[in-house]
Amino acid sequence: MSVTSPLSQLFGRSPVKPMQRHISKAHACTKALQPFLEAAMANDYKTAEKYRNEIIQLEAEADDMKRDIRANLPNSLFMPVPRQDLLELLSMQDRIANRAKDISGIMLGREMSIPTEIQPLMTKYLKAAVNTSKRAKEAMAELDELYETGFGSKEVDFVNKLLDKLDAQEHKTDEFEIKMRRALRDIETNYPPLEMMFLYRVIEMIGDLADVSQRVGSRLQIIIAK
Repeated sequence: MSVTSPLSQLFGRSPVKPMQRHISKAHACTKALQPFLEAAMANDYKTAEKYRNEIIQLEAEADDMKRDIRANLPNSLFMPVPRQDLLELLSMQDRIANRAKDISGIMLGREMSIPTEIQPLMTKYLKAAVNTSKRAKEAMAELDELYETGFGSKEVDFVNKLLDKLDAQEHKTDEFEIKMRRALRDIETNYPPLEMMFLYRVIEMIGDLADVSQRVGSRLQIIIAK
């Protein structure tokens, strides 16, 4: 059982619980990308649209949560975590949901056809990016413990290990991105150039999803260092 710090008792409940709920919602957006991609690869855009609508709904809920957090986040000198740092962390979390919405939007809008030759690798690539988002959520799940224990050394060490795993997962996604670009380069002349251009863009956006998730960890590391 964690020990609540005197400051937390004096100045109210931890402000990070809503942020944990927010990143869980953002991660839910990325998870919905997996069945969306599966439907898209089968050229079943009727089903893909269903998952796109789910992502839109989740992203809208995340936006509502973001506005509520911004409106109600304490502005106290006694907060263990500076308000501005939490707001910057929140902004990074929000980009996870936004990027999932962007990826599904561009694919559905063009009803993109994913070449069968690269579909298995594309599935692994997206899964790696989604797992990066998951790692960010897992690290954020410990922020309230950090807050309540006054950023004790044991909890800090534990969170740093989670952040190392997040960095490793983002690196794994980077490696998949390189493989994806090479695989697409090998077959691009067999398909319409405009379609290939947009597919390269989707590959870039999936990589950015992992990058943004990793930046959540970087912001959390800055908070810990302070």
